[in-house]
Amino acid sequence: RNHLHAAGHICVLKDAFMYESPTEIANLTSTDKFDAALAIHLYKGGRLLQGSRIPFGIIFGGTDVNEDTKCKEKHRVMGAVLGEARFAVAFTMKMKELAAAEWPDARKKIYVQTQGIKTTPSETFDWYRFLQNADIPTDTGSLRVFLLICGLRRVKDPLYLVDIFSDWHRKDPSVHLGIIGPAVDPLFTSEVKEKVKRASGVHLLQEMPQDDLHAAMKRCFAVVNSSISEGMSAAILEAMDLDTPVLARNIPGNAAIIKHKETGLLFSNPQEFVVLSKSLMNDPIMEREIVTKAKDHVKKHHSWESERKAYQNLVLRL
Repeated sequence: RNHLHAAGHICVLKDAFMYESPTEIANLTSTDKFDAALAIHLYKGGRLLQGSRIPFGIIFGGTDVNEDTKCKEKHRVMGAVLGEARFAVAFTMKMKELAAAEWPDARKKIYVQTQGIKTTPSETFDWYRFLQNADIPTDTGSLRVFLLICGLRRVKDPLYLVDIFSDWHRKDPSVHLGIIGPAVDPLFTSEVKEKVKRASGVHLLQEMPQDDLHAAMKRCFAVVNSSISEGMSAAILEAMDLDTPVLARNIPGNAAIIKHKETGLLFSNPQEFVVLSKSLMNDPIMEREIVTKAKDHVKKHHSWESERKAYQNLVLRL
């Protein structure tokens, strides 16, 4: 939205979950005299623009191309939406290739634009209050907090590491895992709450403003991603920009931005997560090298300015 506002457009954000059908969106666009639309996620957002009277573009989310293509009806809807879209944006070449394999006619309209990253850690953030609110003891000198940042839904698999982390914490009380993010799926969120309640060393934290979250990421030992499927994780890129090491599950979306033992660490199972975490804790030189290379990678490949130019140009196609 900032990119479009900066180019002089008026941009209104709407949550796709608030709408049931394309008719509701058609009513909204005609009542408020919108000129164009941009949907995030080919199925969740895109299906609402089918048959739209205004031109629109699509930004792939990740689960649309990675997961929703497996469902016949969703596949059909997404193909129709992509047929009508003026353009589509994929975060990686791999995602473009996956989409083009499903809908070959759309290949020419799919552009690759990585996510641009800009971090804004709060200057006034109180780390000790944050730890107290999370019930993490602040009196241990060697405290190491791992942060898992994600919306609470199954595809993000926040429970993947809970058992093994809890076992590790019992042997080494200085390690703690904080899970932080919005309750996207209420039923699953209650499952997460129940499980975390019984897991020592694992904490479910309150959602917080982005500036504070960035400050917490900067202070924590490492940022963790345990998703089953990812498009391109903004939290991983933000951590890399904030000089915080990243430990991520070895899935295509994560492997596209992390080079193992160079810009972060990739694990294939919970046991490997603990082994890699310990190696990071015991090797400050490796940690320093990873953090330095990760920051360079973000500067080079995830420039906020390049992203701004790309979207300002794409919107002109609408």
